[in-house]
Amino acid sequence: MNAPADIAVYMTGLGRAARQAATRLVQAQTAEKDAALRALALGLCEQASALKAANALDVQAAQAAGLAAPMVDRLRLSDAIINTVAQGCEQLAAMPDPIGEITGVKRRPSGISVGQMRVPLGVFGMIYESRPNVTIEAASLAIKSGNACILRGGSEAIHSNLALWRCVQTALHAAGLPAEAVQLVETTDRAAVGQLIAMPAFVDVIIPRGGKGLIERISAEARVPVIKHLDGNCHTYVDEWVDLDLAVQVTDNAKTQKYSPCNATESLVVHAAQAAAFLPRIGAVFAAKGVEMRCDAAAAALLSSVPGANVKPATEQDWSEEYLAPIVSVKVVSNLDEAIAHINTYGSHHTDAILTTHHPNAMRFLREVDSASVMVNASTRFADGYEYGLGAEIGISTDKFHARGPVGLEGLTSQKWVVLGQGSVRV
Repeated sequence: MNAPADIAVYMTGLGRAARQAATRLVQAQTAEKDAALRALALGLCEQASALKAANALDVQAAQAAGLAAPMVDRLRLSDAIINTVAQGCEQLAAMPDPIGEITGVKRRPSGISVGQMRVPLGVFGMIYESRPNVTIEAASLAIKSGNACILRGGSEAIHSNLALWRCVQTALHAAGLPAEAVQLVETTDRAAVGQLIAMPAFVDVIIPRGGKGLIERISAEARVPVIKHLDGNCHTYVDEWVDLDLAVQVTDNAKTQKYSPCNATESLVVHAAQAAAFLPRIGAVFAAKGVEMRCDAAAAALLSSVPGANVKPATEQDWSEEYLAPIVSVKVVSNLDEAIAHINTYGSHHTDAILTTHHPNAMRFLREVDSASVMVNASTRFADGYEYGLGAEIGISTDKFHARGPVGLEGLTSQKWVVLGQGSVRV
């Protein structure tokens, strides 16, 4: 669509409609919400060809504009991605509805019973870049959690997002729910973002999902609470006691299965006792796949002799870098304490993994690494709402309030106290 003549008026209209839709969603029965999700899953599969055609327009425009390869990769809608988000809708439909659940009820000496009821947040605004599948992930989670949402995707994905949103609208209508429950900002005018993050009367929380620059801007300028993570400098640590075959397999997957996601490993930390045995093996894998290795002196000494290895000296900045590319930093440490300190100092508190056969070290790593997801003998690429069984995720939070890690249904809800009495009076 053409840019509205008055962005403030346009965005206020979206906000007002979202608030009204949220009132209806609070009343929605689980069967209605699940029907919308199943209709959406079916619609996505039926419209796959049309969705890919719309996506092709965005991909072609992005390539012509010289958009970086990782961003173009994030932009693509393949059959596999469409099937995954459709399955996510089905998975959400099959999950218990958290809304209205009352937990922790305790009888007090006064005669009242006190508990907590799970309720929707109300309206959330979602601002995201490149990945059009986020449109469906956000919409499906909003529907199941009883929230209304206003979605503002990146201008580079406008055709894809519009096509996906039309599928959502059709599904909501088929289930008898208000179409305004999920609204897409149809203008690419950046002024719309400034308005969306400054409407506390209509928006209860903002969730940015994109590059560090976008998230820093939203965090600085928003007038409503923000759920965010700035970047994903994820670590894989190879411990002193480790199955080397397992370590090579998991490290390879964590780094090279896909380079562009925020849960890909960017930093490899290796105990000195295993460095000579492990680094040449993983170095050969990385060399074959064209992965550049930015190393400290100890790692460089062991990797430089690997045929075809692209080894460069690491700078201080490399320890903090989220590459989103076939580049990995490599550091050798003398003990677990040094590994944990390095990760907590330079990591982004997103996802970090230890590869070990030593249970006490695994438990120390789980307790002491200050990240939203901490793993033992698993690829960091598993840090994902779908893989965690959440159906989908609205994003990954490295905050400690209100949600942490992959944000699924519960992350889009709150709790209120409920008191049950029988004519109870306080004396």
